[in-house]
Amino acid sequence: MIAETVCSAVSVAGLGIAAVTAYRKRFLAAARIAAYSLVPIGLVMTGAVGWLADTAFSPTAWAGFVVLGGAWLLFMVTRALERRSGGTRKERKAAKAAAETQAVAPAASAPSLGQTARPAAAGPAAKPGSEDFSDIEAILKKHGI
Repeated sequence: MIAETVCSAVSVAGLGIAAVTAYRKRFLAAARIAAYSLVPIGLVMTGAVGWLADTAFSPTAWAGFVVLGGAWLLFMVTRALERRSGGTRKERKAAKAAAETQAVAPAASAPSLGQTARPAAAGPAAKPGSEDFSDIEAILKKHGI
């Protein structure tokens, strides 16, 4: 009962503000304010305010919200732990088996850039535009690429 009264008062106040705004020749803003002020009275007329008021003062409803929050929290924690550990046990096992059976390039046992592919002079006599990629090659060799 009180919720309906408050919503009606808010709607009337909003329509009053819209009238003052329209008097100041700001019709677009007045129409927007009027639209916002009609929402509470529309909620009262549909019965949503009564349902919300009954829910807000019901201990059973609050216990239900707590249970839903706990379920959501458990869901998010398990998801975060699953992502952190790399998936479920079955998914990790399948990924490990797939990595062992499939090689990236099974025929390539030697690095693609051998000793003969490097320029002979790698010191100050080298071309000014050439770069030394030995550190990158070391990283790739370390990872077996």
